[in-house]
Amino acid sequence: MLALTPLIFFICVYLGISIIAGDFYKVPITVAFMLTAIVSIIVSKGTLKHRLKVFSSGSSSENMMLMIWIFILAGAFANSAKEMGSINEVVNLTLSLVPSDTIFAGLFLASAVISLSIGTSVGTIVALMPIAVGIAEAVGHSVPFTAAIVVGGAFFGDNLSFISDTTVCATQSQGCHMSDKFKTNLRIALPAAMLVLIYYALTGSDVASPGELHSANLLKVLPYVVVLVTAMFGVNVLVVLVLGILLTGIVGICYGDYNIYSWFAAMGDGIVGMGELIIITMLAGGMLEVIRANGGIRFLMNKILRHVHSPRTAELSIAAIVSVVDICTANNTVAIITVAGIAKDISHRFNLDPRRVASILDTFSCVMQGIIPYGAQLLMGAALASVNPVDIIPYLYYPFVLFAFAIGMILVGDRSRKSKRTLPKYVA
Repeated sequence: MLALTPLIFFICVYLGISIIAGDFYKVPITVAFMLTAIVSIIVSKGTLKHRLKVFSSGSSSENMMLMIWIFILAGAFANSAKEMGSINEVVNLTLSLVPSDTIFAGLFLASAVISLSIGTSVGTIVALMPIAVGIAEAVGHSVPFTAAIVVGGAFFGDNLSFISDTTVCATQSQGCHMSDKFKTNLRIALPAAMLVLIYYALTGSDVASPGELHSANLLKVLPYVVVLVTAMFGVNVLVVLVLGILLTGIVGICYGDYNIYSWFAAMGDGIVGMGELIIITMLAGGMLEVIRANGGIRFLMNKILRHVHSPRTAELSIAAIVSVVDICTANNTVAIITVAGIAKDISHRFNLDPRRVASILDTFSCVMQGIIPYGAQLLMGAALASVNPVDIIPYLYYPFVLFAFAIGMILVGDRSRKSKRTLPKYVA
């Protein structure tokens, strides 16, 4: 239980004080993570040198460094595109093609389709978030609301896509075909998405028209078109962002929006603007690695598995474990990999359908990843939208509706008879 102290401390300091003060900006999230990082080192075992080594290994892990690379390139691309007018042109083109009363539904649908095609929520958020912010400002609507639309749609594809790493991990670990898991998962995700889509359509019906729009400059739209198309063809997100940065420079210089030096300055400002996000990512990675190394995840798994007595509670326990592990690791792929072995053991002992188990692992890890304020997706979305990640959470309708449908699937579904075998105590 002591291993979980950093997570409890973070919740108390950041969320607790913010709720009491009635203002989530009272406690800077960087300060909350800095204090939490100090607490995580204090409660760790071993010498100070060993504690710092464990913390640093989490801060500089392969996943963390990849995310930081994405943040740096995304910042450079977003700001250079903004400075040369690309975002404004994309917004004008979008508003001219899509009626303003269906703009929210169209934005959610676009985010869902793109993420389904490219299999990554982060890549979808990087591509669409600046456009969503521009649309919000053009129609006079809440930026956190439109930001949440993109994040929600991005997790639709992350949960279902055949090329998503979460899908691959969930299906391979449970020994089922991707197509079978897709069909099972679709019964949960599609009704949830349709319900949210209808809500966005009704919400957008009273959105005021942004007024007269000038015709969009298609060449200035080109950087975003290339980013979206290359991403949809499965090109690595780092390569996609580099292509986007080069195009903003070429088009911007040709149109005289900036010269080579002001282009560099725009990229530099964008990278600096990601500084807070990078710091949070590294501090969170270190804190979560300390929790894992000190046995926090193992402790939670043992506590949860004591209550497994039937197929229904077995499925609920898998959902709970993968959710808790995602909260403790802030990475849905890592959460699935961590829980996969015990999930398969539970599946065998209670004769669970592997397709359902794979669907549960993927769905609940994506739901948790979509609503924690320190996950890469919300941090990235908040940084690009220039808002606090906590401000986006109340508008994340799709993850919450998906959670409700997933719980419903577990509570009412066909299962095999309960096995009489008992579960051994789990040891990570």
